Amino acid sequence: MDYKMFCFQCQETAKGTGCTLKGVCGKLPQTSKYMDLLLSIVRAVGTIDHELYNAGVETGEKVGDFVVDALFSTITNANFDDQSLLARVEQGVAMKKELLSLARDRGVKIPNYNEVAWNGNKSDYDAEGEREGILRNENEDLRSLKELTVLGLKGIAAYYEHAARLGYRNQEIIRFMSKALAIVTNPGADMDTLLDTVLETGKWGVDVMALLDKANTTTYGHPEITKVNIGVKKNPGILISGHDLHDIEDLLKQTEGTGIDVYTHGEMLPAHYYPKLKKYRHLAGNYGNAWWKQKEEFSTFNGPVVFTTNCIVPPLPNANYKERVYTMNATGYPGWKHIETGADGHKDFSEVIAMAKTCDAPTEIETGEIVGGFAHNQVFALADKIVEAVKSGAIRKFVVMGGCDGRMKNRTYYTEFAQQLPNDVVILTSGCAKYKYNKLNLGDINGIPRVLDAGQCNDSYTWAVVALKLKEIFGTADINDLPIAFNIAWYEQKAVIVLLALLSLGIKNIHIGPSLPAFVSPAVLKVLVENFGLAGITTVEEDLKTMIG
Repeated sequence: MDYKMFCFQCQETAKGTGCTLKGVCGKLPQTSKYMDLLLSIVRAVGTIDHELYNAGVETGEKVGDFVVDALFSTITNANFDDQSLLARVEQGVAMKKELLSLARDRGVKIPNYNEVAWNGNKSDYDAEGEREGILRNENEDLRSLKELTVLGLKGIAAYYEHAARLGYRNQEIIRFMSKALAIVTNPGADMDTLLDTVLETGKWGVDVMALLDKANTTTYGHPEITKVNIGVKKNPGILISGHDLHDIEDLLKQTEGTGIDVYTHGEMLPAHYYPKLKKYRHLAGNYGNAWWKQKEEFSTFNGPVVFTTNCIVPPLPNANYKERVYTMNATGYPGWKHIETGADGHKDFSEVIAMAKTCDAPTEIETGEIVGGFAHNQVFALADKIVEAVKSGAIRKFVVMGGCDGRMKNRTYYTEFAQQLPNDVVILTSGCAKYKYNKLNLGDINGIPRVLDAGQCNDSYTWAVVALKLKEIFGTADINDLPIAFNIAWYEQKAVIVLLALLSLGIKNIHIGPSLPAFVSPAVLKVLVENFGLAGITTVEEDLKTMIG
């Protein structure tokens, strides 16, 4: 059955408006349709859950876990496997029926929206998936606000799942997600309500990043300044990509003493900064760069690769690594093996380890070290030194350059921006955007490196905490009076929730690039510009004048 998709959730969306034939990410039209179908069920489940909660009926953690997992599986570059998505559809249909039955038993009236009323028959999957696409909302501005909320919720879901896997939950976050889904589902929701929901999504984005920060640091210790090897050793290796620290801990425990080294890739690099993970001597280093370089780097790594979260790039037909890639959690790709989480909450990596033992050691593609580990606790340990450098004029300004990397050529802007920054400016970074400049020799200021890497995209929370602390130290009335500029690169939905979180904290004049989101309509953009000073990027020279002076 032919299906003309429409997806505009990532920065690379076709022509800056939307992918309609095939996703630039590699997503096929039928996969997009099943994601649309799954999201419609998520909206229905969230709506029913919200109404039940308002009536005093508790639904338990399984509803939130479904919503979180389903949303995470639709993030860009997470899941390309139709069967994996359809399994979630079936789970959601069963859950919706269960919740509707509970509502009838308790006498709770549920709005009869299309998503709620759909019968869930498998024979209707294709038609329902087409009906429930993004363009179901005909009004451009209402659609923009609804999608902005949903994309923010996808980011919240990603961070919540990581925290929950470490045993840290917050039912109030789930309550908000259901409330927001109910508002998005309501065809009568007006502009003011939807704009308020977008901003509230940002507030809960701060909360979920704080929850994940607590989960990570309580479990693994606070990140420390760490030199990470980017060369290779002589043993066979396993390459682990994505974001989930619980998974890399499982892998490190199971590979200890086996003669297999573990290397991080992409957003897993910050695992090296945590004391309880860096203690493993066979955590050998970081291999390669950001996610979009994986086709070349997986080919030369030689050993098995495991994906804990999104950042999959579909391999070429003749790729030499297709038979040695494994997916987990919300990720999936046709033909790749999937490692399920056991009843005890852990993964069994025995098959991956056995494969690694048959593989050659990684081929060396670079040598040297990179430095990171500057999360808020470590930055506070350097606070006196940093404050003195600011007061003396040695540090004129900080520029937050967090977010995502990507393959578009215009992203060289971020490398050039970093290279042309005056020597008295410090870069604060997190996320894979750092790969555009973290291997440059930018030096230090009085022993303070000019690139301070806090960690993953969720660790953007660090820079909010640091900004609030500096506001207190310097006694400024407004956070925007601090010598901090924001030049954020975005690619997918976790960057969206980071942006909304920063806006919710009152941070203004944020620049985002390399292009503005297609899902933000001109009228919605006008509101964001007028209220928050949100802007795109121009040229390196002009933006240096604007942001640095």
